[in-house]
Amino acid sequence: MRILDPHIHMTSRTTDDYEALYAAGVRVVVEPAFWLGQPRTSVGSFTDYFDSLLGWERFRAAQFGVRHHATIALNPKEANDPRCRDVLAEVPRYLLKDGVVAVGEVGYDSMTPEEDEVFAAQLQMAQDAELPALVHTPHRDKLAGTRRTLDVVRESGLPPERVLVDHLNETTVALVRDAGAWAGFSIYPDTKMDEGRMVALLQEYGTDRMIVNSAADWGRSDPLKTVKTARAMLAAGFTEDDVDQVLWRNPVAFYEQSGNLVLDPVPGFTEGAGPAAGVEYEGSSVLRGVRA
Repeated sequence: MRILDPHIHMTSRTTDDYEALYAAGVRVVVEPAFWLGQPRTSVGSFTDYFDSLLGWERFRAAQFGVRHHATIALNPKEANDPRCRDVLAEVPRYLLKDGVVAVGEVGYDSMTPEEDEVFAAQLQMAQDAELPALVHTPHRDKLAGTRRTLDVVRESGLPPERVLVDHLNETTVALVRDAGAWAGFSIYPDTKMDEGRMVALLQEYGTDRMIVNSAADWGRSDPLKTVKTARAMLAAGFTEDDVDQVLWRNPVAFYEQSGNLVLDPVPGFTEGAGPAAGVEYEGSSVLRGVRA
C-alpha cells in the first residue's frame, strides 16, 4: 500500500509519527501553512514559519524516508487580523520555491469581508503562479460556506480542476463534485469525518476526484487515519486498486499540476536503518534562496 497524505501538519507532530507513517506506507506528505493556535503578531513570524516548512521540516521528514511538500498562504483565520495582512506581499515569492505544490490553506473561517478579500487575492496568486489551490471550508455553517467558496472560485477564473475543496462532509460533497473541483475529506477521531462515513460516501459517489487526508495537527488527531480509511475501504469490499486511487493516484494527480511534486524515494534513506544519517540538511541554501 502506498499513501500520499495531502493535508497533514507535521510541524506539530513528533519523529515517532514520521516513523509510524513510513511503516504504514505513507511516502509523501503535503503540509499546508495554517494557524498555529497562538495568534501571530507580525509578518516576520509568518516568514520564519514558511522558511521552516520549506527547509527544516523537509529535512526532518527525509530522515525517516518521507517526501515533504508544502502549500503556502495567509490562512483564513488570520486573514481577519490586520497585523497579518502585510504577509500577502510576501506570499508570491514563496510560491516560487522548491517543494511548494499549491496555494493554501485559503478560504473561510468566519466568512467575513476580510476573508473574502484575502481569499480572492490568493486565488489570483494561484493563477499568476500557475499553481493549484487548497481551500479550507468553515467548520461553522459549512453548507453556506461551501456555496460561497465555490462562487468565489468561479469568479476568480481558476479552473475547478486546479481546486481542492477540503473538510467536506455529506452535506457539501455533491456541490463540490458538481462544480468540477476535487473533494477533500479530513478523517478525525471525534470531529469532521470518520472512516465509516467516508466509506459510505465513496460507495455513493465513487472514487473519482475524491481525496482523503488526516489533517493531523496539535489537537486530538491521528496521522494514521489515511491508512485506517484504506483498511475500512478494503473491509467494505473496495479493491486494492480503489484504495490506490483514493490514497495515492488522486492526490498525486491534483498536486502534480504544480510541477513541483517529487515522488522518488529519499536518497540516502534505508528502510529499517533508523533516521537516515546520509540525508543532508540543505536548509541553509533553501533559506538563502527564500530570503533573497
